[in-house]
Amino acid sequence: MPIPGLIDPVPVPREALASMDSRVELVGLSKEAIRAALEEKGLEPKQAKLRAKQLWHQIYNRGATSFEAMSDIAKAQRPWFAEHFTLQRPEIVTQQVSNDGTRKWLLKTRDGHDFEMVFIPDADRGTLCVSSQVGCTLNCRFCHTGTMKLVRNLEPSEIVGQVMLARDALGEWPSQPEGRMLSNIVMMGMGEPLYNFDHVRDALKIVMDGDGIALSKRRITLSTSGVVPMMAKAGEEIGVNLAVSLHAVTKEVRDEIVPLNRKYGIEELLQACADYPGANNARRITFEYVMLKDKNDSDEDARELVRLIRKYKLPAKVNLIPFNPWPGALYETSTDERVQRFSDIVFDAGISAPIRRPRGRDIMAACGQLKSAAEKKSRAELDRIAEEKQAALA
Repeated sequence: MPIPGLIDPVPVPREALASMDSRVELVGLSKEAIRAALEEKGLEPKQAKLRAKQLWHQIYNRGATSFEAMSDIAKAQRPWFAEHFTLQRPEIVTQQVSNDGTRKWLLKTRDGHDFEMVFIPDADRGTLCVSSQVGCTLNCRFCHTGTMKLVRNLEPSEIVGQVMLARDALGEWPSQPEGRMLSNIVMMGMGEPLYNFDHVRDALKIVMDGDGIALSKRRITLSTSGVVPMMAKAGEEIGVNLAVSLHAVTKEVRDEIVPLNRKYGIEELLQACADYPGANNARRITFEYVMLKDKNDSDEDARELVRLIRKYKLPAKVNLIPFNPWPGALYETSTDERVQRFSDIVFDAGISAPIRRPRGRDIMAACGQLKSAAEKKSRAELDRIAEEKQAALA
């Protein structure tokens, strides 16, 4: 039965257009898949196994962007690899830096679609906000990304490629497990990760591999708007921290601002959270709660949130997010006093409820503000704007 409201209830995966380049893209492939690709191109099994190990190290530990840069592969062999394989990153269209140090990149896929990623530096950590889709199908009414149509799922190479691009920009090759700026990843960019489950899983396995990028699963958080049937699978097959875009505690309000609630209601969602593999007091589930003036920010809402968390005995914390405005938004930001009062009620009940300080608002990089600028501007116009900014700085 169709679900009322602006929502695609059964998203159909949109795949990338076939590339005119017949070479195999190695970024995003597992170790075994790289070995198999080498064998398919003619290498003997033992040689393919050795070369796959070398390629993996060069791509994910050294950050190599070309075969010419791979010192442990003989010069005479490098042209053969370049003939049959590629090492691509998403194309950078524009880069912006906020007054608070937040960085936002507008990226382009090889078939010409734009998406965004954001890096948020802090004193003791640096968090990369990674996109999983071009556009989104969920139409959450407070979210700028939700006003875009879903174009297609990002492939593993495009998801891993975001992490690699950020490390390029931060100068963090070779890979080091400690002492690096990019210390955390949140799957909170454009799109719903659980509607692109296979690609997100495969990409994060590469990111977590100890022989390469080597980010611990404890430092990776996957955010979902509540795709209930996929949540247990995510816990079992990926095993990263879970964040849930809750944003309301009544059916009426959540149906309005998170239309997916009409398919998977609050009670069903919270039961899935209670059943999430590995959730405990050391690995709490994070509930994201955007504060909308006179919509979901009352004392009664705060008390109901506490009641629900207690009812399901959830090891949880609540991130309170002051609404980040965008052109055409239907809502207003709760006052600072109202947000603080809401936080106090939840804290007094023994549940952590920090207020998330907005980051990157001036470049539309804050939570809920991501939307591809190229949807409105041509590449020529973007280039012109960039040139004008450079001239102004000169």
